[in-house]
Amino acid sequence: MFDQTSLDLRLRGATITFFDDGQSRFFEDGSYTYAYANDGGTGYGYFTVMQDSTICIEFVTGFSRCDLYVTDDQGRLIVITASGDRFPTRP
Repeated sequence: MFDQTSLDLRLRGATITFFDDGQSRFFEDGSYTYAYANDGGTGYGYFTVMQDSTICIEFVTGFSRCDLYVTDDQGRLIVITASGDRFPTRP
């Protein structure tokens, strides 16, 4: 698990890519986009890094979500949704 500062430093200004080719971008100003694979569209919002290794995203559509960010034994970032689904990222 990450503390708030470590998670913020790891993701702010970064893009993470999932194995389905979807990409989450965490911009320096706190804005966020998720680009679905195969030109499936883009979701826009704003992210907040929490103290408990989670990131909460408020989408411009009014939808919001909070996901847990952890690493596996190889140091790969894993996103775990509130329902327990796990989404590993590419190195």
